[in-house]
Amino acid sequence: MGKGASIFLCLAVGALITLGLVILASASARWDASEAQYSYLSKQALWLGVGLVGMVGMALLDYRILRRVAWPMFFVVCVALALCFVPGIGDEAKGENRWIVLPFLGRFQPSEPAKLIVMITLAAWFARYQAEIRSFKRGFVIPCLILGIPLMLILFETDMGTTAGLGAAGLIVLFIAGSRIRYLGTTVFVVLFLLTMLVQQDEHRMTRITAFCNLEEYKEGAGWQQWLALEAFGNGGPEGLGLGNGIVKQMNFPEHHTDFIFPVIGEELGVFASMGVILCFVVILLAGLCIALNASDFFGRLLGIGVTCSMVIPAMMNVGVTTAWLPNTGLPLPFVSYGGSNLVFTMAMVGVLLSILRRSKAAELAEIPVVKSKVLEVRL
Repeated sequence: MGKGASIFLCLAVGALITLGLVILASASARWDASEAQYSYLSKQALWLGVGLVGMVGMALLDYRILRRVAWPMFFVVCVALALCFVPGIGDEAKGENRWIVLPFLGRFQPSEPAKLIVMITLAAWFARYQAEIRSFKRGFVIPCLILGIPLMLILFETDMGTTAGLGAAGLIVLFIAGSRIRYLGTTVFVVLFLLTMLVQQDEHRMTRITAFCNLEEYKEGAGWQQWLALEAFGNGGPEGLGLGNGIVKQMNFPEHHTDFIFPVIGEELGVFASMGVILCFVVILLAGLCIALNASDFFGRLLGIGVTCSMVIPAMMNVGVTTAWLPNTGLPLPFVSYGGSNLVFTMAMVGVLLSILRRSKAAELAEIPVVKSKVLEVRL
């Protein structure tokens, strides 16, 4: 199943990336001729090239090397997250401090590499202290700090969607690694309580929650995005209106090329294409878990599960938001939405999975030559 998992994984990722480029080209068609109609598409294609190089590089790299550099990478990404709040380096937009501006790289979102690096660091820690996973200090407190420090920095950037997605993926890694259930259960309860208190004290977040609970009442205000998303799905029906024929994207639909690209797919290509997108993420989930379970060491198993969850959970949340099953959190659809940081580092996660597969138990067994043997019988 190892080789088959890689084939299914690459096919699903390739299908999502291709669909993303096609939909971005269609979404660009809403502008008039005086503007750069395909600017999003050209930029995404450029980042796709970078992502392909990163994916191939990670696939060729022995993933066990990542274990040795986990802590330096963790320190660097925490510094990068903190730089989002430094004037002159951090780039604020819409009241959110999610980006930094670096020479040569331009505008960059450090929370995207943080997803991968946090999973590497967690897996490295548990692999080192595998015999003490059930202990309170090394099996729970320190892993929670590894997860919690980046999460707090991302949360203060007012990026609650990424915080929730990364937090859920991290707790799954802790559970799979073997941390005690009573510690994890208490942590989940406390975190949910604190998040509830935090949301209640944030007028903007409370407005979103209220709009989510009364979408029709707030369809001209805070619920405008989700209301238009539902209209798009309704317009598309089973077969869609056709590429470029979307109506809702012409109605000043905010973030229709990033966080709300899924409704554009539903309107122009129909419910079957939308279900195909969901199926692709199911395939990525199953292939990623298959690769992780066949890893040759404990570090590889935890890392494979972590990066798989880091790709699939944000996708589930995006679909939930755009179909009005979850409050609006502002999270892109991996491989499909416009955005260089997300595309490059999500493709790097695919490369990590391929690296784990290339050095898995199944691959090692396949390399052992089968030699025909003879049985000699001694007759007395």
